[in-house]
Amino acid sequence: MSDKHMVVLALLLIAMLCLPVILAIHANGTQLRGRWRPAARATRRTLRRMTVRDCVTLQRLNRDWGAVPPRPAPALENLEADLRRLYRDRVGIATQSLVWHIAVLRAYDARLRLASQCLGLPEHLDGLDGMDLEIERLRIEHELEAAGLVLRPAR
Repeated sequence: MSDKHMVVLALLLIAMLCLPVILAIHANGTQLRGRWRPAARATRRTLRRMTVRDCVTLQRLNRDWGAVPPRPAPALENLEADLRRLYRDRVGIATQSLVWHIAVLRAYDARLRLASQCLGLPEHLDGLDGMDLEIERLRIEHELEAAGLVLRPAR
């Protein structure tokens, strides 16, 4: 066989080995292009006419690409009411289970974090446990009350 035949044979062999990869890339590319169109061309008018399926597609794209849509911060009055309710639940736990108590504490800590962020107060609830966590909760409660929030229900 001549050198020309060897080169042509090698190129054909490479093309046959790469063909499935090229087809897979093309199929995924058209699939992504079809899924990305609603997000790329979304204007005010199309956003008003979006269907549930379009919203689900956008959520999947955000999840796939790691984009987290910004959530609006809840109103400070709502946070204050949630903190009062959770404080009541946290204190009155004599008849509840341990799992319920832990869930209430986590929710209370999350609301303390949000209220602190809204008012620009420092908080260090992450990474603490035991007595240190209780002291940090008390410190944040005191700072929030000093800022004007009413966290404990009126007697």
